[in-house]
Amino acid sequence: MKETKDHFETIAVHAGVKPDPSTGAIMTPIFATSTYVQVSPGKHQGYDYSRTHNPTRTALETSLAALEGGKHALALSSGCTGTDVLTHLLEVGDHVVSVDDVYGGTSRLFRTIWARHGVETTFADLTQRSLQDFVTPKTKMVWIETPTNPLLKIIDIEKVVQAAKRLPQKPIVVVDNTFASPYFQSPLDLGADVVLHSTTKYINGHSDVVGGALITNDKGLLDKLHHVQNSIGGVPGPFDAFLVLRGIKTLALRMQRHGENAFELAKFLENHPLVERVLYPGLESHPQHAVAKRQMKGYGGMITFFIKGNLENARKFLESVRLFALAESLGGVESLVDHPAIMTHASIPAEMRKSLGITDTLIRLSVGIEALDDLKADLDQALKRSL
Repeated sequence: MKETKDHFETIAVHAGVKPDPSTGAIMTPIFATSTYVQVSPGKHQGYDYSRTHNPTRTALETSLAALEGGKHALALSSGCTGTDVLTHLLEVGDHVVSVDDVYGGTSRLFRTIWARHGVETTFADLTQRSLQDFVTPKTKMVWIETPTNPLLKIIDIEKVVQAAKRLPQKPIVVVDNTFASPYFQSPLDLGADVVLHSTTKYINGHSDVVGGALITNDKGLLDKLHHVQNSIGGVPGPFDAFLVLRGIKTLALRMQRHGENAFELAKFLENHPLVERVLYPGLESHPQHAVAKRQMKGYGGMITFFIKGNLENARKFLESVRLFALAESLGGVESLVDHPAIMTHASIPAEMRKSLGITDTLIRLSVGIEALDDLKADLDQALKRSL
């Protein structure tokens, strides 16, 4: 009989989670322990110290790997920890090509931390030029974020991977899949070596955990990454792992609603007289709409738009929203609104922000799962108050 493959919705509910053998508890217990008894030196039941492994974290890692269609996963203390662990694979003099429009924390880590340790980063617009225009013989890593943050550029993952694999040094290709989530995009299937997530965002989905994840099919690469993680200690606690496992069970349902709401709000904003421009991959007006349609299963819950006017108009809008909470982060069930130039991307130098197009009138929405009509009415009244 031909083996059948479970659908994403089924994987989200069941992968990594088995009834506890001692009690029958349907949810993985929170193993709040730091150490484990050994019957003889070096002889244990697979766990010796929770910085190295923890049963609750193991369940989460099994689930995360399954969601991305990968073989191996590491759960980490944050998405930034995942970036740091990956960059620890590099040596002095190595070079990274990163997309130019990238999460502010990633940019900050490359520019202000790893640059001091001899790792050079080139920030490149890979929607306009090819990877070959930016690589050097020292390029050992290619960093893709798609959709990008906050301009929602769509990078052709397969195209970049193919270009990277033609290089003699075979750089590691990393895809930050946080914005799309594994529900809408599968970078490993497109040839990526590693997928990174801030599990703080959609994967957890409830704005109550900070966490990260790395997923790969390469066991040798996994062993190197785990060695770094175990050495520096960037691990999530068991309660955090438990909460993320809890969130994953509804990931498919949440992502479907996020995407549906965002698509309708993007169309609404595109036709609003007080909005200058809308960036959303599902709109035909998006510069990379064709790429998004090809490599994504949906367009996600993030919208970026430019309000008409200036910073004062943006400020009035942000102070007038009722359901959209003015807060950093994204991917929770509740809708959030962010002003990247002042909030999430403030650590990026002003000239760099300007060259990217992160202006004072740029506003980023993380569309939640509330009733669409209520969200639409909230944006409309806040826009009218921005005058």
